[in-house]
Amino acid sequence: MTGKGTIVLRDLSASYGRREVLRRVTAEVPAARITTVVGANGAGKSSLLNVIAGVLPVSSGSVVTGGCGRPAYVTQHSEVSDSVPITVRAAVTMGRWAHRGPWRRLTRRDRAVVDDCLARLDITSIADRRLGVLSGGQRQRALVAQGLAQQSDLLLLDEPSVGLDLPAQARIEEALQDAGRDGVTVLRVTHDLTVAGRADHCLLLSAGTLLAEGPPNTVLTPERVATAWGVPPIH
Repeated sequence: MTGKGTIVLRDLSASYGRREVLRRVTAEVPAARITTVVGANGAGKSSLLNVIAGVLPVSSGSVVTGGCGRPAYVTQHSEVSDSVPITVRAAVTMGRWAHRGPWRRLTRRDRAVVDDCLARLDITSIADRRLGVLSGGQRQRALVAQGLAQQSDLLLLDEPSVGLDLPAQARIEEALQDAGRDGVTVLRVTHDLTVAGRADHCLLLSAGTLLAEGPPNTVLTPERVATAWGVPPIH
C-alpha cells in the first residue's frame, strides 16, 4: 500500500498527440520530502508534472498519489500575462479557492493563511501592487505563495527559481524547505544541478525515459549527467 503523500509511477507513458513525451517511467517520489526532476530540454520534466497534476492524460501505466488531495501547481512567472489586473494579495488569496471556492467569503483562517504565505515569501510590503508591474522574482514569489496558500499535501513547481536574482531564489528555497518540514511532498523541476544536489530525492530524465532515481549524490554522477545532456563526461 502506498503511504500517504508518496507518489508512485508505474510503467507510465504519456503523449501530446502522436508525440510520446514519457516512456515507461517507473519511480517513487517520497512523502514529505523535496524531490527534484532534472534533465535537458525536452527530457519530459514538465510533462511529468502535468501528468501528476492531471493536466496531461496517461497513455499507459498509472500514477498513484498516496491519498494526496488536489495538488498545488506553481508555473513559471513568464506564463502569467503582464495584463492580468490583480494584486499580489488577490493572487495569493486565489490559493484559498481550493478550500472555499471563488465566491464564498473568506474566513479569518483563510486571511491568516494568506498573510502567512505573503510573509514567508517576503512580499507583504508589495501585497497591494499589481502582478503585471512586478519584477520576475517578485512575481514568482507571489506564485509560490499562492501555491503554499492552497495547503495541499502535494506541491508541484516548474522551475520556480529560474532566471531570478539570488535574494528571490533564497526566499523560495527557504519556503520550500519549510513546506517539506511541514509534511508537504514537494516535486520541482530544475536545470540547476546545485539545487538538485540539495534535495532529498532526485529523478533524472532523458528523452522521456528515467535514467536514474534516488539520493542526488548517487543519481547525479558525471557519467549519468553527461548521458542526460548528450555530452562527454567531465571528471
